[in-house]
Amino acid sequence: MNSERNVYLSGDLVPESQANISIFDSAVMLGDCVTESTRTFAHNPFKLDEHITRLYKSLKVARIDPGLSPAEMKTVTLELLQQNLQTIGQGEDFWVVHNISRGLAVAGPDPTVAQSGATVIIHNSPLDLTGWAKFYAQGCHAVTPMSRAIPSQSMDARIKNRSRMHYTLAEVEVKLVDQDAQSVLLDIHGNVSENKGGNVFIISEGVLKTPSTSNCLAGVSRATVLALARTLDVPCEEMSLQPYDLYTADELFFTSTPYCIMPATKFNGLPVGNGEVGVITRQILVAWSALVGIDIQLQAESQL
Repeated sequence: MNSERNVYLSGDLVPESQANISIFDSAVMLGDCVTESTRTFAHNPFKLDEHITRLYKSLKVARIDPGLSPAEMKTVTLELLQQNLQTIGQGEDFWVVHNISRGLAVAGPDPTVAQSGATVIIHNSPLDLTGWAKFYAQGCHAVTPMSRAIPSQSMDARIKNRSRMHYTLAEVEVKLVDQDAQSVLLDIHGNVSENKGGNVFIISEGVLKTPSTSNCLAGVSRATVLALARTLDVPCEEMSLQPYDLYTADELFFTSTPYCIMPATKFNGLPVGNGEVGVITRQILVAWSALVGIDIQLQAESQL
């Protein structure tokens, strides 16, 4: 078994320890970088086509030309993954991460000028679920930070990007309340937006509700949950939600690529529903596990 993974770096395959970019890259200088994160289940990438489609939508709006077509991006992504799968065990899985910046930045009056083509980085990392694993059974504490989500008038949340200082500050703030807290960002109008890396759902009187994508990321995991819920005959609504709705919900959970579903059993110090992981949340998680052929909760808990 090989010990070192490779990285795709602007057309070259480079050992991970040698994968470097310039300190003048626009990703470093300006946070000018779009991103996608996919994961594997049993070594198979989940909804890679959907992630690449969303990546190219972000690239279009950001006006970054990666120099590869979507089909070419998929090909090099799968080739890299096949090489790197030799470095992990059968029961392990990978992140599949794309980071694409505008290229070498020029200090001066026009930040759109680059001295090179786009910097295209694809890497695989072992999926470490230990930070979330205990929440499947006991649920997490969802907390609203003081910081607000960036307004869609300033940065549309559907552009998945690496400029994430606001997410980090939000996490710092909720950790002051509870070291294990997970953030629920509100927008400038007080509506529920998103988590630092995922979407927010509640179940109230048997209806699954989530914010519309006017103020949150159009998550691939979000779409998966909505589709699974419909197969379970759970009615779904995309709508504006306020903290009141989370306080009074019967169930609350987050969705994101690595952990899929993270139940929350407490919101700003108050129990959600009866304070236990909800029945419908568990049903959707079981359905997701069946979809991918992996017990999602067991895989995470086995890492503890």
